[in-house]
Amino acid sequence: MSDHRSNTPKHESVVTLTRQQVQIVVGEHVQKGDIIYRITQVLDFETVMGIAVESGRSSPLRIKELMPIDSVPTRPAPDLSDVGDSDWREAEHRFSIIKPLIDRHTIGRDAAEERAQETGIDTATLYRWLKRYRATGSVLALIPQKRGWKKGNSRIPAHAEAVIQEVIREVYLTLQRPSAQKAVQEVMRRCHERRIDPPSPGTVRARIRSIPERDRLRGHGFREKAINRFQPAAGKFPNADYPLAVMQIDHTPADIILVDDVYRKPIGRPWITLAMDVCSRVVTGYYLSFDPPSETSVGMCVAHSMLPKDEWLLLHNVETEWPVWGTPNTIHVDNGPDFRSETFRRSCLAYGINLEFRPVKQPRYGGHIERVLGSLLKEIHNLPGTTFSSIKDKEGYDSEKHASMTKSEFEEWLVALICKVYHQRLHTGIGMSPMKKWEIGVFGNADVQGVGLAPRPADRLSVLLDFLPSFQRTIQTFGVTIDGINYYDEAIRSWINSKDPDTPSKKRTFVFRRDPRDISSVWFKDPELGQYFRIPFANLALPSMSVWEYAQAKARLRQEGRNSVNETEILRAISELRTHVEESQARTKRSRRQAQRRKEHEKKVTPAAPLSNSPETTAPQEALSNSDGLLTGDIDVNWDIS
Repeated sequence: MSDHRSNTPKHESVVTLTRQQVQIVVGEHVQKGDIIYRITQVLDFETVMGIAVESGRSSPLRIKELMPIDSVPTRPAPDLSDVGDSDWREAEHRFSIIKPLIDRHTIGRDAAEERAQETGIDTATLYRWLKRYRATGSVLALIPQKRGWKKGNSRIPAHAEAVIQEVIREVYLTLQRPSAQKAVQEVMRRCHERRIDPPSPGTVRARIRSIPERDRLRGHGFREKAINRFQPAAGKFPNADYPLAVMQIDHTPADIILVDDVYRKPIGRPWITLAMDVCSRVVTGYYLSFDPPSETSVGMCVAHSMLPKDEWLLLHNVETEWPVWGTPNTIHVDNGPDFRSETFRRSCLAYGINLEFRPVKQPRYGGHIERVLGSLLKEIHNLPGTTFSSIKDKEGYDSEKHASMTKSEFEEWLVALICKVYHQRLHTGIGMSPMKKWEIGVFGNADVQGVGLAPRPADRLSVLLDFLPSFQRTIQTFGVTIDGINYYDEAIRSWINSKDPDTPSKKRTFVFRRDPRDISSVWFKDPELGQYFRIPFANLALPSMSVWEYAQAKARLRQEGRNSVNETEILRAISELRTHVEESQARTKRSRRQAQRRKEHEKKVTPAAPLSNSPETTAPQEALSNSDGLLTGDIDVNWDIS
């Protein structure tokens, strides 16, 4: 496929995946336009002082306009689905080695040598891993750099790795509490007995050190100590003592009946997915939708939490600040299937996020997020159309009769409530406002040393793509098929019927990503170019639709006795369903809700580019020109991801 690069067509919706970050730290070099600056002082959440490297002139710099130096990666960034399990394990292993050092801006030679000696690796290797991780903030940077990112690679043979895990499970994590040296000796003995090349003692010790302390204590019989150390007390959460140390996420239906945009008649309650920082109690992000909770809700909420929110405030016409962004160390969630999806697990792993699940039947573990949700819901009870929180409170009040707010109007109110009210008022649990706690945690004060500003993603769309559902598919002469629908574009033509480079007898599979709210296109990862291309329906007569609307159409066809998916029949079913909705939406709440859901999906608003496809937005152009580069031609605004 040597000619693939030259034959690839120019494409209007192309995205080069990059996970680089802008480090907002004194001493770091950043780029604004063509000029490289060295940061000399961080003034606030919006501004730093920098000295131009060539001229020596000092200037104030807006953080949102800064980019990392050499922001275009020298090698294609892999999609999360490209990486094999063994490479994931190796990346996790390397991350466990450098993790104690990654928060230090400067690392002395003594500290590096001490950590290298502890883990059995070369000091130069440790520095190299640190440099690669800091460039992107992603664990993917630590994957062994082998051409093609082939699956199944490992630093040690799989059977040797299996012996290590077997000894850890059967010998080390037992009530006898053997030393690490005993475990190393047992690994060597079993490898010799089975005629397997043994791993180095340093490798075995590194695997032992990577065991979570909770598992180590439980395995050694200290169950009560593990519970006492890791179980949160009332009003306290372990290790959540600085911003973004722990983030909690949860869903709830909002206590309000909203109306549709057309008839302004009731359509029901929306769902809120909310994320909060446990240390400061600030809301880091949210997702509001009429769709039930899903991995899409979770992904959108986490992406919104991690990304800057300047444009989000413009979108909702809220004049205030929401200086909250960055990658959390830990995300703490309940045990719902939307949090346990493989896509979400790998997305968290790629960003070095520790995903923790709330113990079953122990509600105190979710107390912080539930209290924040409770505070916000209580404010909603003052709005027209509220359902209140109990039948007793609602007695004598007709929620549907008084409902008057559309989703857009409610969301504008919600953003203002979060930023202007909740973030600014006294929180009795921390003794100050959440925003003040966040500010102190970032910049510090006389008593507290701040952690500094979190790195900002250089490309927001890359973050969003990492949290969208992915698929592995072959490419046929007619294109690619996902859920029975064909997609085609010239960008995939040269990959038709490609053979697997490792197993020529098999067809090669490729990575595709899709936003369930609009399945009229998917994103294709070109394995050579390292770029994503938007691939539309092969049948351009098909309308834009969500995965839920498509499921309705298939269900309708099954009722008619048509089990196989036929695109012409799907088109007919979609048209009939929409006609039915349009005819009845003035009469029935269910139809109005369905019509409004479709309208919300068609707005194509995402945390990565909230203003790109919003017809309602009337912000002046000069306000958009400094919006991280997504609206000024660097990426085509018609990428149509949602």
